[in-house]
Amino acid sequence: MSKPRVVLGVGGGIAAYKACEVLRGLTESGHDVRVVPTEAALNFVGAATFEALSGHPVHTGVFTEVPEVQHVRVGKEADLVLVVPATANLLAKAAHGLADDLLTNTLLTARCPVAFFPAMHTEMWEHPATRDNVALLRSRGMVVTEPDSGRLTGADTGKGRLANPAEIVDLAKLLLARPDALPRDLEGVRVVISAGGTREPLDPVRYLGNRSSGKQGYALARVAAQRGADVTLVAAHTVALPDPAGAVVEHVSTAEELRQAVHAASRSADVVVMAAAVADFRPANRAEHKIKKSDDQPDPVITLDRNADILAELVQNRRPGQVVVGFAAETGDEHGSVLDHARAKLKRKGADLLVVNAVGDGKAFGTEDNSGWLLGADATEKPLPLAPKAELASTVWDAVVSFMKR
Repeated sequence: MSKPRVVLGVGGGIAAYKACEVLRGLTESGHDVRVVPTEAALNFVGAATFEALSGHPVHTGVFTEVPEVQHVRVGKEADLVLVVPATANLLAKAAHGLADDLLTNTLLTARCPVAFFPAMHTEMWEHPATRDNVALLRSRGMVVTEPDSGRLTGADTGKGRLANPAEIVDLAKLLLARPDALPRDLEGVRVVISAGGTREPLDPVRYLGNRSSGKQGYALARVAAQRGADVTLVAAHTVALPDPAGAVVEHVSTAEELRQAVHAASRSADVVVMAAAVADFRPANRAEHKIKKSDDQPDPVITLDRNADILAELVQNRRPGQVVVGFAAETGDEHGSVLDHARAKLKRKGADLLVVNAVGDGKAFGTEDNSGWLLGADATEKPLPLAPKAELASTVWDAVVSFMKR
């Protein structure tokens, strides 16, 4: 099978160096990437770097390889076009159909999904001209993602920072698998998502926890933000993951801290998704000092108290019209299959939707891919084939949008 063909356009902003990380991430995952920079981009990263990482020659103008009609061929042959970073100038040119170099010609000739990943100062991103250009591009079916917030050029901070390269690679793979995966159908929808695994301390050193990495919850937040939602992500022990662009992230540790944060955020939310793996129990007593091993003392006995059922509380206290989505990590046993346990849990909890993952033997926790079933309160059951977690997240949001339209 031929490799997916990706055109990586690079704009002339300081974040151009991060395009090298995107390029490497795509090539190492089996994509054929052709880099098309602007002349300004080459002031930040030389053509030789892009050529070495991609294995393709790099050109900026339309007067090279003229017999091959390169300014038309590059866009027509692509399966996906990315612009990283998309400067205010590039967004303006694309919105108004200007074609004064190879990249802008490619944007006009491409008939595949086109995604812009903006990077600029906050004032430029918020300027009415830029906002109008973004809206115009989106109205034409192009993807213009929300930038991240954080440190910009110099001492400035704010919204306008380029999304993390790993996030860009994930979204690129999602668009190749599902070109329609990022519609702006969650505009104005307030979403709360929990992610990761809580930890219940035994002493200053040890804790009760689980193997959840938070990757699925982060994928849900990432996709929701790029579909236009106002996202609050409550994250438990996910420090290895970069915050999703466009989301407000609150980091917590214990089940009770997560409970308080989710309840506070959900009071004004339209959708609440409980993707975190919350500890069912906590030690009844936390030792003030590290518990020592001792040959002349009996082994300690740990008494556990039950933690609150956060999902059940959310269902009981939800606002009118609020959609509540639960997650269930299940294993089959002598009492029933994974689906049997999941159906009983959905009925018991009262959520609108329940995502069910079979866990164990390298499944779900800590992996890049996920699978399972999506159960509805209306007795619908949709299989979720094994796929990258961003694809599963997109399917979940499709179901949420459909549920909200009822």
